[in-house]
Amino acid sequence: MQQLSSVESCSSRLGIDLDALRANYRTLAERVAPARCGAVVKANAYGLGATRVSAALYREGCRTFFVAQLSEVAPLASAVGADAAIFILNGLDPASEGACAAAGAIPVLNSLSQVTRWRASARRLGFPLPAALQVDSGMSRLGLAAEDAIALAADPACARELDLRLLMTHLAGADEPGRAANEEQLAAFRRVAAHFPGVPASIANSGGVFLPAPFHADLARPGVALFGVDPGPHAVGLRPVVQLHARVLQIRAVAAGTRVGYGLDHIAPASQRLATIALGYADGWPRSLGGAGPLWHRGIRLPIVGRVSMDSLTVDISALPPGELAEGDFVECLGPSQSLADAARDARTIAYEILTRLGARHARIFVEDGNAEVVLPGGAP
Repeated sequence: MQQLSSVESCSSRLGIDLDALRANYRTLAERVAPARCGAVVKANAYGLGATRVSAALYREGCRTFFVAQLSEVAPLASAVGADAAIFILNGLDPASEGACAAAGAIPVLNSLSQVTRWRASARRLGFPLPAALQVDSGMSRLGLAAEDAIALAADPACARELDLRLLMTHLAGADEPGRAANEEQLAAFRRVAAHFPGVPASIANSGGVFLPAPFHADLARPGVALFGVDPGPHAVGLRPVVQLHARVLQIRAVAAGTRVGYGLDHIAPASQRLATIALGYADGWPRSLGGAGPLWHRGIRLPIVGRVSMDSLTVDISALPPGELAEGDFVECLGPSQSLADAARDARTIAYEILTRLGARHARIFVEDGNAEVVLPGGAP
């Protein structure tokens, strides 16, 4: 573990509150009980670091994890116990079946071709292989057609070759509780699930956790809600997990009429004090926030002026008392004054995108039980 002082070499700091993460998991697990609660940690735990995030969730009692691709299994497997199940949501690419079997991961089979290849692997190995089946209940993205899933249920050879651990579907509009499509998808899935007695069912994503109990089925699989992002209007009790601060590179005073940044888009309407901040789109800060969103310092809004560059952006600090901010200080990008949802609103996107795009140059500071672990850029996630 590196000393906290080593973070001084970095221009930005991404704080990850593992205590808040664990509290969010408890909140979600209590919400869906008596159903079990898993965790979606795909895309490197939404960009925060799959090994440390998954290890914290495992310590909190989570035993079912979901990734998107086979390549994401190994880092996760090293962080959790052998009693944890790891499901691969996208299923398997052709010719990856042997690697999946060796890794002990469970593919979510989304098409008949994936099913056929996994069954062939089971026959070659001479024993049934664990699998999940995803059913398309109306989203038309991934999953078996209802008739194909029902045909598999009626195939005795399939039962000998596949050890079905889960039957699942995905909701297209769980973040909109009043949509009729949610109930329609639930009904469509139940019609198929009736052909798979004894196989645990999973429907609820983050938004589905806050839908009525029938959507919780046997296993919920929240993702972004674990990180404190409200997945819908009825979400309550979630704590923010991330904070982001970036360093002041330079402070200058400019006269009225001064042009600022690429394209000289910003023209100072009056004399202004400006600070250039070590944060840009290479660090995951959206270019669309140029001239649209703020950074903050001690609760005072600092509007971004001009374009967001690759490695920097400029904010107007005229609202701060002179001398309040100096070169080398840090300003708040995400934190008490600005949530992921706030930044996403100003960038005209969603919190998922802001979170998953936060770049690799930030020093990550994982805080848990009063201890801080620093992971410098280039360190293991």
